[in-house]
Amino acid sequence: MPAHPTATPPDRPLPRLAARLEHAARLDPLAGLYQRISRTVVPAPSRVRDELRGRSVGHPLHGVLTDLPIGLWAGAAALDLTRPPGHADAARRLVALGLLAAPPTALTGLADYGALSAPGRRVAALHATCNGIGTVLALASWRARRAGSDGLGTLLTLAGLGAVGAGGYLGGHVAQAMREPRHVPGAA
Repeated sequence: MPAHPTATPPDRPLPRLAARLEHAARLDPLAGLYQRISRTVVPAPSRVRDELRGRSVGHPLHGVLTDLPIGLWAGAAALDLTRPPGHADAARRLVALGLLAAPPTALTGLADYGALSAPGRRVAALHATCNGIGTVLALASWRARRAGSDGLGTLLTLAGLGAVGAGGYLGGHVAQAMREPRHVPGAA
């Protein structure tokens, strides 16, 4: 997926922030770290890389796979908040399933990372970092739940969902806003 920097920042705060991140050179070391990880984990142009990017299905896989951990963790949070009978075991299992879905999701994201421009890599690096934080919080939630601390597990799941929500927003910016330059009325 080719990525181009956003032509001009939109007039809404979150899109404006995401557009500014494209030009934040201070993110280059983090973006470089993810570039090195991508090159190490995902083979250079190869059939494996092409499949991780969705060649056989004709559509990028990463965006589709993100629904799995997010949906599973959101399901756990919904059970925690509504507290039906037997919810604690079901919520713990949903958190665990989300953890199992996270590595293939990250792997497909790393496969896409190399195709991004420098501005796209900056935003994608923050996207990956937010999602990594969310995954660590989900792991901590699962461990707390296994130890019988369901209340702490709930809080950690909710915090993790906040992190992956921020990551998802940035990922959406990479996937949509940076795909092609946008025309902004009044811009030259």
